[in-house]
Amino acid sequence: MSIANADIAAVFDEIADLLDIQGANAFRIRAYRNAARMLGGLGRSVREMVEHGEDLDALPGIGPDLASKIAEIAATGHCALLERLRKELPPEITALLKIPGLGPRRVRLLHDELGVETLEQLRAAAQDGRISGVHGFGLKTQQRILDAVQSRLQQERRVKLSVAVQVADAILAELAGVPGVKQAVAAGSLRRQRDTVGDLDLLVTIERGSPVMERFTRSSQVERVLSRGITRASVVLRSGLQVDLRAVPPASFGAAWLYFTGSKAHTIALRKLAQDVGLKLNEYGAYRGSRRIAGDTEASVYAALGLPFITPELREDRGEIEAARARALPVLVNLSDLRGDLHAHTRESDGRDSLEAMALAARRRGFEYLAITEHSARLAMARGLDAERLARQIDDIDELNARLEGITLLKGIEVDILEDGRLDLPDTVLTRLDLVVGAIHHRFDLPRERQTERLLRAMDRPHFSLLAHPTGRLLDERPACDIDLPRVLRKARERGCFVELNAQPERLDLDDPACRMARDEGVLVAIDSDAHSVDDFAHLRFGIGQAGRGWLRAADVLNTRPLAELRPLLEATMGRSSRPASPQPAVRADQMAGAR
Repeated sequence: MSIANADIAAVFDEIADLLDIQGANAFRIRAYRNAARMLGGLGRSVREMVEHGEDLDALPGIGPDLASKIAEIAATGHCALLERLRKELPPEITALLKIPGLGPRRVRLLHDELGVETLEQLRAAAQDGRISGVHGFGLKTQQRILDAVQSRLQQERRVKLSVAVQVADAILAELAGVPGVKQAVAAGSLRRQRDTVGDLDLLVTIERGSPVMERFTRSSQVERVLSRGITRASVVLRSGLQVDLRAVPPASFGAAWLYFTGSKAHTIALRKLAQDVGLKLNEYGAYRGSRRIAGDTEASVYAALGLPFITPELREDRGEIEAARARALPVLVNLSDLRGDLHAHTRESDGRDSLEAMALAARRRGFEYLAITEHSARLAMARGLDAERLARQIDDIDELNARLEGITLLKGIEVDILEDGRLDLPDTVLTRLDLVVGAIHHRFDLPRERQTERLLRAMDRPHFSLLAHPTGRLLDERPACDIDLPRVLRKARERGCFVELNAQPERLDLDDPACRMARDEGVLVAIDSDAHSVDDFAHLRFGIGQAGRGWLRAADVLNTRPLAELRPLLEATMGRSSRPASPQPAVRADQMAGAR
């Protein structure tokens, strides 16, 4: 198996963590983190770029030193710097950074004072009361650490969807080239577009004598082989991710793909339905007695059960089978439905590309509009804009709109919601904007009532269009804020503002149940990239997957509207026009059939 972008990104993330714990130069650490983030969302394979002799320096934020390390990892699978750092500090210590309240300095202190290197050692130190004896730690901090460690150790190890996709794509590309392989596809939670993936389930159809299992288990990326047979093999990659490969005959391919895609609850419900109609259903097909009546395609299996095809994102036993029986499955939003993006940054704050570069990249994607929403001043680490700098950017956008064709830049801001619900910029400058995106970037730990009231007060401000990444979660790093989400969504409906599904792979916030809740509440959801570079628009694919899991149709998504329809909706949130408090989304003609 070849090196995927995600593998290189994981190396850079670990380097950044180890450097951070050592107290290295902050700019050096940030360079590795930015490079990891860029690689995680890059649509091209850097391994192929290396093989073709392309200049890696042209990648955003990549200089000669990082380029040489990318080439080293792509060619060998190893990085000399990381191996040196691992000798200086144990690699397991980076897991401590995932515990809320433990930054690099505190991790280094616990390592130096107590010899803590792993989560298990951290738990033991907290249970023994040793942490509270270290300068800067108290009994309350010790208990919070213990609770967080206990929770983390109980969690199943999962990786972000974007990482799993990159790894799966690389493996499937290699499997497709093995002699005798006819089809190679992904199944499991990855195919269902879950925001995190526990392991990879892959499926192939092969001709007799294909060496696919041997080739799969002998890959240089395999750390250990768990099992290997004629039709199945399981391995653990050097990244720690388990991959299961199954080979099936073409006549059973559809039934096997359906079975191994899951979810377990969905397949159990299908089996019960099969029993109700006198059939037997398993991974080999649908049978009436001993005769197989379906199985070569998923659609044939569903049809044998009297159902239309159910798209993988919906297969969670959350009402999709009942909707299918009633011929009321939603026509889910897809990437081509998006007319624009309402959350993007340039190098004026913490983005990496210019205003014009972002506009041209959006136009290349076929967008009609792109909202420029830099951070506001309070987020100093992101070089947030104060009122004066925002006013200058407003003028720059006006100038660029006057000479660009085929794309309209909307003037916006991602303004910090302060702890008391006020916004970080005065109304006098906000009123000049097309939209205001409100977001929480600090005090994620407020109690439920205070955090909820904070959001409700913010939405009551005269200029408030969109609540960005509403729960503030970062997958595998920070849990969602404790908020009364139904109450927040009801407020959004009453206020006439909107909520965001942030497509950044580390966020995917709102989650899928919350998306469905917003839909049922009548609140439009904006699927935004939160792009910090021209490459980050590629993240929208993950937002679309999440939206599908939340049963969102194009009519439920704010930025499927053409600009002429979008402007009045945004103007209403800015106090420049009026509209009904609970607007009904307009369903397009191509969605009428199947829309619930």
